[in-house]
Amino acid sequence: MSMPFYVSPEQLIRDKADYARKGISRGRSVVVAEYAGGIAFVAENPSRALHKISEIYDRIGFAAVGKYNEFENLRVAGVRYADLRGYSYDRTDVTARGLANAYAQSLGAVFTSEPKPLEVEVVVAQVGLEPGTDQLYRLTYDGSVAEEHGVVIIGGQTEAVAGPLREGWRADLDLPGVLSLALAALSPDPAGGPARTLSADQLEVAVLERARPRRTFRRLEGAALQAVLDGGAPAAEPEPATADAVADAGSHSGLPSDRVD
Repeated sequence: MSMPFYVSPEQLIRDKADYARKGISRGRSVVVAEYAGGIAFVAENPSRALHKISEIYDRIGFAAVGKYNEFENLRVAGVRYADLRGYSYDRTDVTARGLANAYAQSLGAVFTSEPKPLEVEVVVAQVGLEPGTDQLYRLTYDGSVAEEHGVVIIGGQTEAVAGPLREGWRADLDLPGVLSLALAALSPDPAGGPARTLSADQLEVAVLERARPRRTFRRLEGAALQAVLDGGAPAAEPEPATADAVADAGSHSGLPSDRVD
């Protein structure tokens, strides 16, 4: 008679954590940083269709690293959560903290009850009406939630660059300044080679602009992104003509076009 195979709970948890960390570390990093005019998201991502950075709701953005299909499912679930809560109660009741709690429950449940954990790391950010009121939440594969301040980097080999990134961050940085800081953190070669120069077509960049009236999320691409990389300011983009109509009708009626990634 064969003996049943036994693994202690401690060893099982360690194995799951190691598996998830290895999967996440293979991905390219994402930097999320506050600046004077809002919150910037910067990722090394040459794909124009598979986004790591997305809009969730009016003043809330989402960034993730790891397995695309897994964090895309989380993004879609977050959009549905936000739309339902905003329609059932009020749009101001949709907060980054509530969304982070919902994500934490889902990630924690999968980590403890499923054979394979989700290989994802997530940042949920909400831009405040005034400087100093922004919210950044970092969620890991096991459902742990950490409130971050100023700047956070996820994915890849973050330990080597997290310290210099935080030391270089200041609350009064403008958008070109915070983008330059993020690029310095993303430039080291993961294979250990010399630092790289990342061009605009290798980057995915978006911002939550504090001054925008309702939907604050905006992607920077093409000439607008290149202008910021060159140290200037991007051209102002008007609010989409149908945004207020969609919002007033209730966001359950359909997602705005730039929220469908």
